[in-house]
Amino acid sequence: MEGGTPAWAMLAYLIAGICFILALRGLSSPATSQRGNRFGMTGMALAVGATLATHVPMATFPTPDFVYPVLDSETLIEILVAILVGGSVGIITARRINMTAMPQLVAAFHSLVGMAAVLVGAAAFLNPAAFGIADAGVIHAQSRVEMGLGVAIGAITFSGSVIAFLKLNGNMSGKPILLPLRHVINLGTLAAILGLIGYFTTDQSPWVFFTVTALAFLIGFLLIIPIGGADMPVVVSMLNSYSGWAAAAMGFTLHNTAMIVTGALVGSSGAILSYIMCRAMNRSFISVIAGGFGAVASSGAEAKTDRPWKRGSAEDAAYMMKQADSVIIVPGYGMAVAQAQHVLREMADLLKKEGVSVKYAIHPVAGRMPGHMNVLLAEANVPYDEVFELEDINSEFAQTDVAFIIGANDVVNPAAKTDKSSPIYGMPVFDVEKAKTVMFLKRSMGGVGYAGVDNDVFYMDNTMMLLADAKKMVEDIVKALAH
Repeated sequence: MEGGTPAWAMLAYLIAGICFILALRGLSSPATSQRGNRFGMTGMALAVGATLATHVPMATFPTPDFVYPVLDSETLIEILVAILVGGSVGIITARRINMTAMPQLVAAFHSLVGMAAVLVGAAAFLNPAAFGIADAGVIHAQSRVEMGLGVAIGAITFSGSVIAFLKLNGNMSGKPILLPLRHVINLGTLAAILGLIGYFTTDQSPWVFFTVTALAFLIGFLLIIPIGGADMPVVVSMLNSYSGWAAAAMGFTLHNTAMIVTGALVGSSGAILSYIMCRAMNRSFISVIAGGFGAVASSGAEAKTDRPWKRGSAEDAAYMMKQADSVIIVPGYGMAVAQAQHVLREMADLLKKEGVSVKYAIHPVAGRMPGHMNVLLAEANVPYDEVFELEDINSEFAQTDVAFIIGANDVVNPAAKTDKSSPIYGMPVFDVEKAKTVMFLKRSMGGVGYAGVDNDVFYMDNTMMLLADAKKMVEDIVKALAH
């Protein structure tokens, strides 16, 4: 492309970039998330529209000092049809998907972004003249670096996201799959990819390009497959960051400012979120990138059901909560699986009518993706001012009458504070054991959390176990409260 992007298109990209920044700002809180999504959609529509407009016949937008590739009417129609088909699939999928399946949907979308980057890179390599990145068939050295990095990051994102999807969707075991010498293999593969990208600047032979692509697909698989336990939310966040950097790298290849800005925003915000979540889990950020966490054999992988514990009923729970002054609800993935968020809000409304203070405690890594519990509670119209993050509510458990845990385990496990051999050791958790009464709702005593660790809270004197499907148990509690 010669002459650069016209001024009006640059202005459109600038406005789109501002919309993307406002979108990220809005998505930082459930209360403003819908507005953030609207900003994001507006920015994307503006960016796509401006990109297409710069490639329509020059008679439409005469710019004497600017030369750019022109799309014929047939190609333009093909692009618009592709947008229509892709948009329709996205709308139908989003409307039909269950909120419990949102993590795997996000992982699937990340894989598509990664594959798109790979395909764009391959197209640029096979026909560089069409992208304006070659002279006499020789691709510019700078473009080779951009292309190599974009394809590598995109391939890693694709294969890593596919593995994450399979784990989250239950098609593959959620437990870590540990390969012998995995760290040596990973480091060796990454070194080979970087070395070949460097060599690609001096030799644009097809074998170099496609070897980089193949190794990148492989390392994406190797990085994600050993990850399991409670670490999946961080994986989803990191893959989101990878997809952003892949898009940014391809933006340089396409000479598209909007892609560069958007990709950089997604990549940097995803990396920052991953760093925050790593701190929340006491994980090393570097080990996340290297795929070296979540692969520690857990201690106590089976629940110690021979220890004494107390079982309660829905009637017991309803009576005790109705007599309480304060109740803190701690939701987890079990609530999502049972789709119990609506009836849980109904239970909370009944308690509030009885004069009970009700709050929700959300752990940064509860569920299978960042903000999973916030999304579910928002879907059930839980007031935003009743939802609190770990650091804002953890000190209140000591003064709380009832801690009601529904489908959570690892995020309330005191082993994270005391057992150095535990795979979740060091992860900040809720101090639910300090509440006067703990009500623990789970399917059975035989199961353990996603990290495979038994929980001493089950066997405490102030704990009452409510063993049943989460939705069915809460429905029974609601019936008891209504009488």
